[in-house]
Amino acid sequence: MPRLRRLSGAEVVAILLSFGFETVSQRGSHVKLRRVGEAGVHETLHIPLHRELDTGTCRAILRQASRYVSESELRPFFWAD
Repeated sequence: MPRLRRLSGAEVVAILLSFGFETVSQRGSHVKLRRVGEAGVHETLHIPLHRELDTGTCRAILRQASRYVSESELRPFFWAD
């Protein structure tokens, strides 16, 4: 059964940057990523830049990012086989 990987905030940001998101701002240990989607809609995600994200936090980020990027594309980055 696949398991959710233990990722750092910087690794998650790098993954999302590869899908066209850009760093908009940072406040403390949280970074705001944004991209302009179809029909000019702003798609925004907030990622904590912690050394290791909790499993629930990774799952929540994956769920939120799946609104903008298909889960099948994100799955190899977040799940270990």
